[in-house]
Amino acid sequence: MNENDIQSNEILDVVDIDDEVVGQATRGEIHEKGWLHRAVHIFLFNSAGEIYIQRRSSFKDRHPSKLDSSAAGHVDSMESYEEAAKRELHEELGIIEELSFVLKVSACDETDSEHVLLYSAQSDTMPVPDSKEISWGKFVDPLDLTDLMAKDPEDFVPAFILLWRLYMEARLQ
Repeated sequence: MNENDIQSNEILDVVDIDDEVVGQATRGEIHEKGWLHRAVHIFLFNSAGEIYIQRRSSFKDRHPSKLDSSAAGHVDSMESYEEAAKRELHEELGIIEELSFVLKVSACDETDSEHVLLYSAQSDTMPVPDSKEISWGKFVDPLDLTDLMAKDPEDFVPAFILLWRLYMEARLQ
């Protein structure tokens, strides 16, 4: 059984438009049927203000080889958003840091039917990417990231573009 088969059988909560749990199903079934579910994204910054971005593994079932948030993943059944964010940051990058809630995005096409909570963290510890999840990652200047997204949006996970835009808009207010 490969990594995608294992992930496809993970049990996640199915939620409604208000993010209330209405049942459970496997990740594979949820994705196949387009049911609403939950996910987290984490933006990891260093003390220089650079954000860590990753290129997803070519083996990922959704958006393979695309540029993505520092860390991201589904919220498991019976898990809180914050617990999922801490788990994903540690599993994907080997980082344990305090998280700050940034914003919530309701499920939409860009998020692949996921209600998403975005968190941020700061660390100067060099991430150690999980090679099953991430092909590479690096810290980049936020303005350079914005330029990259504008020049080649097809190279990015759509949810990352949406979250980055909302994050930058919130910073300007």
